[in-house]
Parts: sequence; C-alpha cells; structure tokens
Amino acid sequence: MSEPYLSAVLDEAERVVEQHDQIARSTDHPAHEYLRYAVLRLLEGVADETTAAVPQIDGVTVGYGGDEAMFDSWGDDVEWWETVPPRDGCTRFRIFYPNEHEVVPRVIVDVMAALGAWRVWAGNAAACGSYDHRECHEVHYLLPEGHPIEGILQDRLHGHDVAPDGGRSGDVRDRMVVTKHSSQRADLEPRTRRAVDEAMAVSLLEKGGRYEVQSASGSWYEVDVISESCTCPDWQQRTPEGGCKHMRRVNHEIKQGRVPRPDGRLPSNQ
Repeated sequence: MSEPYLSAVLDEAERVVEQHDQIARSTDHPAHEYLRYAVLRLLEGVADETTAAVPQIDGVTVGYGGDEAMFDSWGDDVEWWETVPPRDGCTRFRIFYPNEHEVVPRVIVDVMAALGAWRVWAGNAAACGSYDHRECHEVHYLLPEGHPIEGILQDRLHGHDVAPDGGRSGDVRDRMVVTKHSSQRADLEPRTRRAVDEAMAVSLLEKGGRYEVQSASGSWYEVDVISESCTCPDWQQRTPEGGCKHMRRVNHEIKQGRVPRPDGRLPSNQ
C-alpha cells in the first residue's frame, strides 16, 4: 500500500466519524461504511481537509453499493460481471472520470490500492447504462467487508466518543436512531413511521439520487429519489401513493443525514 494514500483515506474516515458518525448507525459494518464514504469525499474533492497526497481531478464522481445488489438490479443489462461474478459481502465502487483521460487517472488507482480494493471493470459509462455520465469513462473496484484496513481504522478510533459498532446494541429495531429531535417521529405519516421502524440498510448507489435498500428479509431493491421509483414488487405492481416503504425509508435517511444526499454530500453536524 502507498503510505501517503493510506494515511489520507484513514484521516478522512476519522473526520467522517467525528462529523458524520450517524451514517454508520444502521449498518452491521460501520468501519466499512466510514471508509467508503471517505473515498467518495477524497476523490470528489469535497473532503473537509485536503492533503497534498491526494491531487484533485475535476469531474470525478463516485458511487457505491453492494455488488450482489447491483447484479440483482442490472445483471441482465450490463457486462460488469462477465469476468468477475458478483461477490457476496463486497462493495462495488463505480468511479466516473472525464473522457479526456486516456487511462484511469493515477490518483484513483493509488487511492483504491491503498484502500485494498481491486479493479474489476473499466469502460465507457454510457455503454453500461450510466447516461447521466455519458461523457465519462467508468472504472469499478471491489472492496470486501472485513478487510484489514477496517481494523486499522478501528484502532485509530480509540478515544473517540463513538462505539466500535457505530453505537448499536441489542435488537435491530432497538438500534435505530430515529432523530436527535425524537418528537418528530410522532409526526410522521403511519406508513412512513412503519418504514422507519423496520430493519433496513440504505446506501448510495450512484450520485444523482440512486440508492440501494436491503430489507429485513434480505432482499435488495434500488430506489431512485429523483424519478421516484423503486424496483420492489409493491411499487412495480401497485405504485402506492406517497411511495413504497423503501422510498419512504430512503427519503427519511437522507433527511436525517445518515446517507449521502443525491449530490453525494452530507450535512454538517449541528
């Protein structure tokens, strides 16, 4: 690993913990969540503190999600998995960069190598359905949950006022942190309140409003908050007014600052 890049990733992950620890309070792998959001911030140039070790490239966009979840949504339409089959327990990073670069920019290669991720696909973004990035190239990396870098981050977090598991304990429903203004929960519409209470995991799939949701049953669905759609059977068959429970949950998680907004950013802690 490149020491400067590894330090940059870990430093940014620590800042995420200090300022946005809420993003890992509804996941079983908080260190993994902190690290992948740190990578997004570093490569997109929105880190709170920049470092000379990570030069910035304009026009880089980062998305990420579970590899198997992406396969379930797009496996029939894209060529991502022809060489490497979908991997259980892996995050797939989708990194878009301007066409003016003939090869993957070195900073992307070095940051992902420092993270311990490996490249599995590269090509034209439009060729695999990423029409919002049709003027870009796209490269994919895989990072397994439980990678040793997560242990390094945990060691660095000793002394922080954050529990090693992201503040979670007990039953899944007991672990939910609804909001620091808890009285707001009572004001939620009943279907939204049920969606908030149900055990789900939400993460950013692609900047521009696409998220993935893992339900309590273990099923994965894709929610697009811009087009207001979900791949779940409830939305596909009934299109319920106000959205299905997955759309409601994603909207709630965004409002509470637990997942990046559609533009890839999180609000600062107040």
